[in-house]
Amino acid sequence: MKVLHTSDWHLGQQFYEHDRRDEHAAFFTWLLSTLVEQHIDILLVAGDIYHTATPSASAENQLYQFIKDAKKRCPQLHVVIIAGNHDSANRILAAQPLLAQFDTHVVGRFEVTDPANTVIEINTQNKRAVIVAMPFLRTSDISSLSHTKNGPSYAQGVEKAYKLALDHAYSINAQNSPLIVMGHLHAKGGDISSDSERNLVIGGEESISANVFGNKADYVALGHLHKAQQVAKKDVIRYSGTPIPMSFSERNYTHQVNVVEFKSDEKHTISTSVNPLYIPRSTEVIILPKGECVPLSDLCEQIKALDTSQHTIAPYLRVKLKSSDTDTTFREQIEQALEGKHVKFCGIERVREQTITSDNSAVFEDLSEIEMLNPLNLLEQAFANEKDMAGQAVPDELKTLLNDVISELTEQEQL
Repeated sequence: MKVLHTSDWHLGQQFYEHDRRDEHAAFFTWLLSTLVEQHIDILLVAGDIYHTATPSASAENQLYQFIKDAKKRCPQLHVVIIAGNHDSANRILAAQPLLAQFDTHVVGRFEVTDPANTVIEINTQNKRAVIVAMPFLRTSDISSLSHTKNGPSYAQGVEKAYKLALDHAYSINAQNSPLIVMGHLHAKGGDISSDSERNLVIGGEESISANVFGNKADYVALGHLHKAQQVAKKDVIRYSGTPIPMSFSERNYTHQVNVVEFKSDEKHTISTSVNPLYIPRSTEVIILPKGECVPLSDLCEQIKALDTSQHTIAPYLRVKLKSSDTDTTFREQIEQALEGKHVKFCGIERVREQTITSDNSAVFEDLSEIEMLNPLNLLEQAFANEKDMAGQAVPDELKTLLNDVISELTEQEQL
């Protein structure tokens, strides 16, 4: 059996107000060909199908059209989709009856009273697999599982939710078919992108131990982190990452999908092989200057010298300028340098010189990324800067209250 693992499509994303439908269309064209060429039996999509909980009609249409095309090209294909933290569980589930007609299985929410609802059996072309399709777990989904003597523990709730689903999966897998576990979370040790992945700070616990996936899974297909990577140094626990860069910090990522093949010997022992396939990038993402900030005149010369003739689709361009550069005409000069350039301009990033390192190289802080800072870190900084609180640690009670507020806001955003 062959499975293709992908995630974090973020359909409908506006990249600095630029529409990305063409990029997603190019990815889908490549993915359709890959499904055919690789003879894929099951397509796994591990969450964040959409960029927002209320996607546009065009974003939803892209998903439905892709599934229709995939089923036409690969009649035996099954698709398994789980909701991510960007997705609305209700909106994902609303399409469930329609998508079921295309052998597409959708899991939007975990129900403590019905954990079997997240376990999917797939039979296709005399091949069988059991899949624990665990969507993103919100605190409200697992509140009854999170109680400890020291208060609620999100990590414990997640662990118990997976255990309930895994126990059911084990009970129906007497044939020892491939067991696949899906999830949308931040597994401990995962490398998070600096400005495009929302920190899942719930109950003060940002990441979950890979132990929650049990020790019997033949493959663990994860979503949320945008960089393709292994987890806990295990070849069969992986993030596939995003198919296209979601931010400028991801411009050097190698985007991929994972093709996973399961083989069984005469003793019914399953072996798993993972083969990453790299996705061609349809639209480049460029920052100027490439290194440290330069004077405004030098930056304008670099913009003028930028050769975009080899790009069929206009690349995204963002420029960096030191905040200490006080020339009040900087916007006009940059706009003049951009005249006639085949680019999608993504603004000017004013950066300030923060510190000088031991090798005398300047370190810059992007002022546009303040909104991405961890709220707990901001609280700690506020304590450190308050003269009456200097040197004191943030009380645990205050941390708990902050995390409760963040969790509540996150859940409301996803309604």
